[in-house]
Amino acid sequence: MSSRGKIQVTTRVRLDDPDDLAEHYTPGVAELAKRVAEDPSVLARETVRSNSVAIVSDGSALLGLGDQGPAAALPVMEGKAALLKRFADVDAWPICPVSREPEDLVRTAKDLATSFGAINLEDIAAPRCFTIERQLHDELDVPVFHDDQHGTAVAVLAALHNALKLTDRTPGDTSVVISGAGAAGSAIARLLLKADFSAERIVVCDSKGALHSERDLTGEKQWLAENTNRGDAVRGSLQDALRDADVFIGVSVGGLLKGDDLARMADRAIVFALANPDPEVDPDAAHEHAEIVATGRSDLPNQINNVLVFPGMFRGLLDSGAAKVTARMLLAASHALAAAVGDDFDREHIVPSVFAEGLVPAIAEGVAGAAEND
Repeated sequence: MSSRGKIQVTTRVRLDDPDDLAEHYTPGVAELAKRVAEDPSVLARETVRSNSVAIVSDGSALLGLGDQGPAAALPVMEGKAALLKRFADVDAWPICPVSREPEDLVRTAKDLATSFGAINLEDIAAPRCFTIERQLHDELDVPVFHDDQHGTAVAVLAALHNALKLTDRTPGDTSVVISGAGAAGSAIARLLLKADFSAERIVVCDSKGALHSERDLTGEKQWLAENTNRGDAVRGSLQDALRDADVFIGVSVGGLLKGDDLARMADRAIVFALANPDPEVDPDAAHEHAEIVATGRSDLPNQINNVLVFPGMFRGLLDSGAAKVTARMLLAASHALAAAVGDDFDREHIVPSVFAEGLVPAIAEGVAGAAEND
């Protein structure tokens, strides 16, 4: 017998006899329907919408597998839904549309928004993920969270906050090289700028090297070239960009660097090699040149993974009734995640475990508090 997936629907009310049926279906439910029609805010308070998230994916950037299509995305999105239920008691459902066109995905999400309190975009390839997320952000009255962008950026910033403490650095004086100019790399750069890192000292690299204003770029890469690496001080390859850099953040492809490439970095370097399943540089080789090393792997210390972020993020978004995801919320989530590791963190423990007691409530509280101030 098959497992029939990872999630299921269960009832929250008793349906044991005709009286129960009359109360919760017909005719009793008609009264609630009339109240919703008269006052749409009732929907958020008294229906499943108050605790529901749609996880929308076309499977075009699935895990480390690339474009596998919407059918292959379904079991992955089921897993995401299971995690939301386990860690945050959020009811989530995978939505994997057949159409791959951005306008169709936008239309699908907008059509579904009546039934869900938030939208989670997942595993959608760049650059169309940027178009989809921003259009939905502008046009919907429920929050839209793209985990590959926002979740990764929040987790990286939290880990970096603690790594800077351990290496006696401050954001404004720290030079950062990001390998990968897609969804994750772009969002990390944007959030670092919001967190007072220097625009002159952040360099984003794609497969051709450092982004700068004299390269022929469009879309998100053009924005990155105009808003990071100010003054075009860094040009050339990724290896060139690493010279005297304090931090390397890899969200690109495995095996990109050799350990010796890190020797040109500053003393007490920080290396986040987050490509999965194979990091950009061998972690053992990285330890020879860096004081702090993190990866995306669960079998190594310092796993930086989105699962640290999205359960608490969605709990906070739903509890606050927020209509938008804002930079203030992302920064609040990052601060809460960084603090959750406690006072005894060290070089091999810069982020907490997802099973850490109080992690999800702390992030949810931070997000909800930020929502009140937006």
